[in-house]
Amino acid sequence: MGIRSDLDANFDFEIVDEFLDHYTMMIESMELIILNLSNEEMRVRSVNELFRIFHNIKSASGYLELVTMNKLASFVEDELEELRAINKPISQETIDWLLLISDMFAKWLDDFKLNKDISKIQYSLLKLPDMEK
Repeated sequence: MGIRSDLDANFDFEIVDEFLDHYTMMIESMELIILNLSNEEMRVRSVNELFRIFHNIKSASGYLELVTMNKLASFVEDELEELRAINKPISQETIDWLLLISDMFAKWLDDFKLNKDISKIQYSLLKLPDMEK
């Protein structure tokens, strides 16, 4: 039994579908928002939007008891909060790290669609980049 089957067995079908619809939209927009971090005019808005996305994923994954996803979303949300606080240009290393994070969340979307077990976090993602230029 895969992750989708597990969710359907434990939660109302409509809640699971709504989560997957919103999750899909967030994942599809994430890469462009991350790339916009290098544009000084878009940086603040992009950091805030990414923070909102990861906060929403953290909340929903917590409710659905998706522990792995919840932990990574929480970790990233904390780092985005730091980026909001420093209010300085963001390093390419940070942008690259966030793109890898985005890839992990996209992999989980594939796991949902294919009803596979949720993939393990790539532990290299837990090594924080140098946040400032």
